[in-house]
Amino acid sequence: MIVGAILKGKSSNQVATTTAGQAVAEAAKLLHQHRIGALVVVEGSGEIVGIISERDIVRGMALHGTAVADLKVRDLMTSSVLVCSPEDSVGDLMGTMTNNRIRHLPVMDNGRLAGIITIGDVVKSCLDETTMQVDSLREYVMAGR
Repeated sequence: MIVGAILKGKSSNQVATTTAGQAVAEAAKLLHQHRIGALVVVEGSGEIVGIISERDIVRGMALHGTAVADLKVRDLMTSSVLVCSPEDSVGDLMGTMTNNRIRHLPVMDNGRLAGIITIGDVVKSCLDETTMQVDSLREYVMAGR
């Protein structure tokens, strides 16, 4: 399966974003409001400049205590953002996510943000594919009886 197929199967390809100058407290509210684990950080014309996740905020709390709420997203975000394309395979994503210990990959299509793939999306895709294979094998065995 490829990323494009996963995106088509998602209920929404809308990506929650924030800006580098937004307060971390506001970013945390967005995470809670959307029930998600990461926000893509964009500037100007939608250029990706970073990503901030729950992990980043927790790390910030460990380092800065309650003052983390007043920091800016730029103070905690990851600036070197790995991305994928609609043509990438689920196997490639699994390798990228595992090797880099990340759970979110923005999807770029022709220079624009087209969606985001989470580790949950990857797991669901693998489970769906495995279920389909098991069902096919079951039908094959039953037809041979």
